[in-house]
Amino acid sequence: MDSLTQIVLASSFCAAIAPAENRRAALLAGAALGTLPDLDSLPLILATDNPVVLMTWHRSFTHSLFVLPLIGWLIWWLCKRYGRRGRVRAAPRRWFWAIEAALVTHPLIDACTVYGTQLFWPFMPPPVMLANLFIIDPLYTIWLLLGCIIALIAGARPLAQKALVAGLVISTAYAGWAFIAKTQADREARAELARLGYADAPYFSVPTPLNTLLWRSVAMTEDGFFEGERSLVADEGPTRFRRNASDTAALAEVRDYPNVQRLLWFNHGFVKAEVVPAPEGGEWLILRDLRMGAEPSYAFNFAVAERDDPTAPWREIDPRMLPRNNGGDRWSLDVIWDRIWQAEG
Repeated sequence: MDSLTQIVLASSFCAAIAPAENRRAALLAGAALGTLPDLDSLPLILATDNPVVLMTWHRSFTHSLFVLPLIGWLIWWLCKRYGRRGRVRAAPRRWFWAIEAALVTHPLIDACTVYGTQLFWPFMPPPVMLANLFIIDPLYTIWLLLGCIIALIAGARPLAQKALVAGLVISTAYAGWAFIAKTQADREARAELARLGYADAPYFSVPTPLNTLLWRSVAMTEDGFFEGERSLVADEGPTRFRRNASDTAALAEVRDYPNVQRLLWFNHGFVKAEVVPAPEGGEWLILRDLRMGAEPSYAFNFAVAERDDPTAPWREIDPRMLPRNNGGDRWSLDVIWDRIWQAEG
């Protein structure tokens, strides 16, 4: 999720659990703890310029449910032993759980997006991507933000605790609704895929930006992928899918390259392979992550191989991250709003 959401979620939990007399300090502590897991980007940027490494190692060890509780215990112990104001020593149990909750909720809410979060690092199953929330969703965040603002003003008064709890309850209920909405969109999409003969095709769905009413579904095929959208408000009948091509033969030729293997593991194989002219001549093979964006424009695009001409074999290259296609992201806010309320023509 976005940084503001991580800050107010961690602050809400930390301040709701910590002693009332420490509530303002807990809000600040939660903000720092909620930011901490995402600081893994800094050493990665200093260590490598490989965009595949940067993408696939983010949300790994600093987001692990095996690692973060240990970091939380260490922070708690250091504060209890060396904290000058003695807040943690005065209420060690409550501060222990406040610190742990602020840290652990970070990867859990990250896992609700489609990017992928390695909750079980150092074990290496594909990253968890529940994809029930878009990376920025105001209707999830606003209640937490309001609770934190009220708590900051109210301090130790009971109103602060009520506001924090209310924010957590409403935001959690909204995340629960997002799972229900996803289930509804998936049911119709999978029924149509079964009718088309692709009942067992690799599949994912994700909400379009800033809402949970319009859902995008993708299913992989032997020569490309299906893509379709469903408005839970306006659409009736089967989900309408569009067939899109992918150069699966070229992808098969480079599948054993380490960077390609890493990408396919990270994004569960949801990629579009496309051959494009290389700037220096010849051709590049581009892998586009289908999870973030929509045809024909995607947020993550990597050149992974090159060749001199269509008859030559592919050669592995150091990956290069490329910008979005010139077509731009078709999901502008006005288009999303109109599509939510109007069935596909």
